[in-house]
Amino acid sequence: MQLMRSSKKMINAIDLFCGAGGLSYGLQQAGVNVVAGVDIDSDCEYVYGRNIKAPFLLKDIREITVEDINNLYPKNGYRLLAGCAPCQPFSKHRRGEDTTEDEKWTLLDEFGRIVLGVMPDFVTMENVPGIVSTVVFKRFTQQLIKLGYHVSYKSCFCPEYGLPQNRRRLVLLASKLGEVHVPEGTFKAGTYKTVRKIIEDIPPIKSGKESAEDPLHKSLGLSDVNLSRIKASKPGGTWRDWPVDLLADCHKRKSGSSFQSVYGRMHWDEPSPTITTQFYNFGTGRYGHPTQHRALSLREGAMLQGFPKKYVFIEPGKKVYFNTIGRLIGNAVPPPLGKAIGNEITRHILKNKI
Repeated sequence: MQLMRSSKKMINAIDLFCGAGGLSYGLQQAGVNVVAGVDIDSDCEYVYGRNIKAPFLLKDIREITVEDINNLYPKNGYRLLAGCAPCQPFSKHRRGEDTTEDEKWTLLDEFGRIVLGVMPDFVTMENVPGIVSTVVFKRFTQQLIKLGYHVSYKSCFCPEYGLPQNRRRLVLLASKLGEVHVPEGTFKAGTYKTVRKIIEDIPPIKSGKESAEDPLHKSLGLSDVNLSRIKASKPGGTWRDWPVDLLADCHKRKSGSSFQSVYGRMHWDEPSPTITTQFYNFGTGRYGHPTQHRALSLREGAMLQGFPKKYVFIEPGKKVYFNTIGRLIGNAVPPPLGKAIGNEITRHILKNKI
């Protein structure tokens, strides 16, 4: 369900905090015209331009003016302002830590400043579910309501949206044009996409090796002890399956029971665990390949994050750095969520005959 690309009433989107383009790619799949992406991370510039084929502004959102944004939008059509402010200050991994002094804390306020000046027809944002309890999120939503937007937000379980990954994300959708709702997922338990469906056909490689055909299909090398650990690991199992001599010190302490998924293998017939920026590291979660004695490759992680196999993350001939590409993939908005949001905005427009 898409608006005609030739129509003067196309949906034109600007993606703030665009990163590697996950949200933009999903919106494009839904027929949205992505006008530009904005991000402070120079590592995103080639990736975004190469895949999204839209202008990339290497700029801090604090320095972006309302005029900058208004000048990017075409004269005709609906305006969508989208973004995923960095979620680190609101992440559950910060466990009770006071993050209010984190400089990223106020980036959502900057998003709100641009909304106030631009007054787009639609606003969408994605973040960790924990953000809903913060003052900055409440301030953002209250501002939208005062400006006349209809606001909807909910915690989305990503397998319900076609993502083969046990990930939860907060999605907000706001419209100036009428009542709107964050879309429901269309996949039910038992029909979720699984690790097997996404990566089983990718050619096998060994630990520390890469594919000759795809430089992103590369796995981080394992130490001798970690190679022994993964060989002793069962899909979906824990370190309790290992011989005692392979246990890490953290497993021997009473608190070790809270590290059940560390150094674990994924299960073929379930969605993967949440793809973080460290998904390529066997020791940071259940990121062991279901059958091969290695951690996920960068390509496999990208595909489990919802990117197509053709998505380009590195310039030809450039060296592959795990920490850089892992960060781009792990921080990305899963494209299936972007597609669902774009489709919902189109339905909203057609339903209300706007």
